[in-house]
Amino acid sequence: MARRGMNFGIFLAPFHRVGDNPSLAISRDVEMLEWLDYLGYDEAWIGEHHSAGWEIIASPELVIAAAAERTKRIKLGSGVTSLPYHHPYMVAQRFVQLDHMTRGRAMLGCGPGALVSDAYMLGIEPSTQRRRMDESLDAIMALLRCEEPVTLKTDWFEMREARLHLAPYSDPHFDIAVASTLTPAGPISAGKHGLGILSLGAGLPGGPEAIAGQWRIAEETAAKHGKTMNRRDWRLVMTMHVAEDDEQALRQVKAGERIETVTYFEEALGRPPGRAQDPLTEGVKAGVTLVGSPDTVAKGIQNLVDRSDGGFGGVMFRANDWASREDTWRSYELFARYVMPRFQGSLETVRASYEWAKANSGSIFGPNVAALRKAFTDAGKPVPEGYADRALGGNAGGRDAAATPTG
Repeated sequence: MARRGMNFGIFLAPFHRVGDNPSLAISRDVEMLEWLDYLGYDEAWIGEHHSAGWEIIASPELVIAAAAERTKRIKLGSGVTSLPYHHPYMVAQRFVQLDHMTRGRAMLGCGPGALVSDAYMLGIEPSTQRRRMDESLDAIMALLRCEEPVTLKTDWFEMREARLHLAPYSDPHFDIAVASTLTPAGPISAGKHGLGILSLGAGLPGGPEAIAGQWRIAEETAAKHGKTMNRRDWRLVMTMHVAEDDEQALRQVKAGERIETVTYFEEALGRPPGRAQDPLTEGVKAGVTLVGSPDTVAKGIQNLVDRSDGGFGGVMFRANDWASREDTWRSYELFARYVMPRFQGSLETVRASYEWAKANSGSIFGPNVAALRKAFTDAGKPVPEGYADRALGGNAGGRDAAATPTG
């Protein structure tokens, strides 16, 4: 059953700096998924990569299976499965099995493959990756319908009277989302099948301004194919970090951001160096990086809601190792305690009850002081000094100071 309001989670690529013990890093990732489950996060998407040293999970399915045994309610998905790297029949079979093993908590994230070096080692031309992803997704959706055997042949895979061994556990199937950056390709693929969207480009320069247009593309494509889009299935992936105040949050992540950006994205992946002297601070000012106090991060999310022209279903942390383990886990806790409730409708009744009690404290709680005093006098006992105050949480003196002494 879906939670009231917005969903929250993480997009775990993962990003672990070269030099970090990889065995411990993967174990820490699974342990962190347990922590997020305890805190009440809704989703976690785990990436698939095969080169360049940082994103060291090759099989998100293995992490999903391990984490599913150690968690209770968080949904676990691939973020994303690079469809051109796999035969679509095998992708469908694996995720149907995970759907059963997790009792409906598995999700499939789809993409063409993010690292050119992965495709190079597999002998896949980058120019074919988007087409192959679309062909694979067509085949997977046909299999999941479980209506008739699927016979299909392309220049890179073939299926002959293929059918699923197991029907999906979820009805009609597990959650599926397509990764999207800033191009129309992702929204078009999602719209064709009426699937969810993982907007990875929302945290890139120009991302907040582009998200509304991307959703319109998905809706227009869906209409052409007789499908409908649901905004609850639209997730934005953002770099976020929360601390008690803005200065502390920036201080905790500043060095880690530089290490990741310079050694991975610039040196290993060949991205040109940024022009800004302080890209982290500039990203925060532009609203593409949400780093700060709970209030600051909540305002950043609200800005994205306002720019989306109708809202979206969830926000996912772009998980990273910018801060220490302790500060990172504390960030997730602060976010769960003070940011998530603002977008889940869980504070309105609590706040309304508080305001009602505050407005009526004199007329409703005040007579209790006299009742407490009468209980003693009826028994022929003196009222202990300050008793009424303590019985009412220390506030009776403010309501009946003349009649009730305080100690």
